[in-house]
Formats: sequence, C-alpha cells, structure tokens
Amino acid sequence: MLATFLLSLREGLEAALIIGIVLGAINKIHRKDLAPSVWLGTLSAVIVSIVTAVILTSFGMSLEEQAEQIFEGITMLVAAGILTWMIFWMGKQARFLKSELEDGVNKAAATTGKRAVFTLAFMAVVREGIELAIFITAAFFAGNQVEASANLIQTLAGTILGLGTAVLLGYTIFATTVRLDLRRFFQVTGILLILFAAGLVAHGVHEFNEVGWIPAVVEHVWDVNMILDENSIAGQLLKTLFGYNGNPSLTEIISYFTYIVVVAFFWRRENAIPAKAPATAEAKA
Repeated sequence: MLATFLLSLREGLEAALIIGIVLGAINKIHRKDLAPSVWLGTLSAVIVSIVTAVILTSFGMSLEEQAEQIFEGITMLVAAGILTWMIFWMGKQARFLKSELEDGVNKAAATTGKRAVFTLAFMAVVREGIELAIFITAAFFAGNQVEASANLIQTLAGTILGLGTAVLLGYTIFATTVRLDLRRFFQVTGILLILFAAGLVAHGVHEFNEVGWIPAVVEHVWDVNMILDENSIAGQLLKTLFGYNGNPSLTEIISYFTYIVVVAFFWRRENAIPAKAPATAEAKA
C-alpha cells in the first residue's frame, strides 16, 4: 500500500502540475473556451490508464507457473527502467516544464484550437498514467504472497490515497499562495523511488532465477526468515517497498546493490548541479 501510495502521489502530482499549468496558460491568453478540451483530454487519459492497469494485472493473474514468473520478471524490470528514467527526467525538466507547456498551449490555440489542446493534455497525462499503470502492476505482483483479494484492496487503497493527496497538493499550489518546494519534493521521493526500483530489479532477477534464465550462483546467501519472515506483515511491507527477501540469491544481492550504487551516483551528480532557477517559480501558474 505504501509503495503504490508513493508512486501514485508522485505521478499524480506531476499530472496535476501539468494540468494546472495548461489551464493557467489558457487563462493568460483569455481562451477559457479551451478549458473543456483540457478536462476531456485529461479524462480520456485517465480512462486509458485505468484500462491499461486492468489489462496488465488481469493478464498477469491469468498466467500460471513459469509463464507467470516470466511475466512478473519482465514487468519488474520494465517498471524499474521506466521509474529510473522518470526520476532523472523530472529532475531535469522540472525547471522548464511550465515554459514548455505554455509554449505548447500558445501554439495549439493558434492552430487547431480545441483539438490541439485536447491532444496536448491527453499526451501529457497519459504518459504519467501509463507509467503508473505499469508501476501498480509491478507493485501488485511484488506483494503477491498476500492473498490476492487483500493485495488488490491494498493496491487500490494506496493508489486512491496517493492520487487524492496529489490532487489536494496540486490544488493548493495553484489556488492559494502556498508554494511547494518541488525540487526538494522530487529529491526526497527520488531517494525512496531509487530504493523501490532496486527492489523491483532484485525481484525481477529472482523470478528469472526461478525459471533458469539468470543463474542464482549461490541459491541462498543467507536466511534471516527466522528473524523477519518475508511472508509476515512487516516482511511483506519491506518486500513491496524495497524488495526484501529473507533468503536471497547471490545474483539478487548483486543486482540490488549494483543498481543502487550506479543510479545513486548519477542521481547525486545530477542534483549536485545548482539550479538556475528555483523549481517553485515554475509551480505557480
């Protein structure tokens, strides 16, 4: 639940910022008639994202044994890859997001109007939504030791709470004088998401160990399930959030720590570069 909450909060806030900026740009050029197209594009993107999440999860649940393990392994690694790209992309684009979107709105309003604005809103939000759909699917299967119905409820609850919080934060940013330090927000969540992505990588490697695609080398480097059972409530929470495994293979451990070291190195180097303009200035429409 916490994993899906964090992912939904971050993706939802990005989408909320995008919609707020687009609506603000429309108001600036006195084209409020384009606002319904923005909301229609947003709604369409949300529907496509929900359908994508349902299809991916249903397909994965319909598989059995080796096919299911392969699907889960691929999903975990794809989600980790997209999540890594998202962390770095948002870190670079946050400072210029507002100006780029406003330029897009101005061009759209000057050309095909409503259709162009609809497309702009749809494409901006559907990217976040498809990413979130993949992350939710990965998080769902990461906690698949829990009873399926309970796991589904927890996943949905985390997603709804995360998106609800994102909507409130987005509204607060654009409707009041409160300013959120977006750069700091994305830095903090970036650290947590790096750990989450590392867990996805390790989980994916574990699934490929099971089907024989990646050798375990050492099947169980240690076994601490007597201390913290991975199937306990605490173990499942750590498993879903950070990929905890009470008895990991050597390749799981190597993949986990290699990912963290490599990504953290480049992420820290990116964030060490001083911003030319504070991110908060871009948050206000």
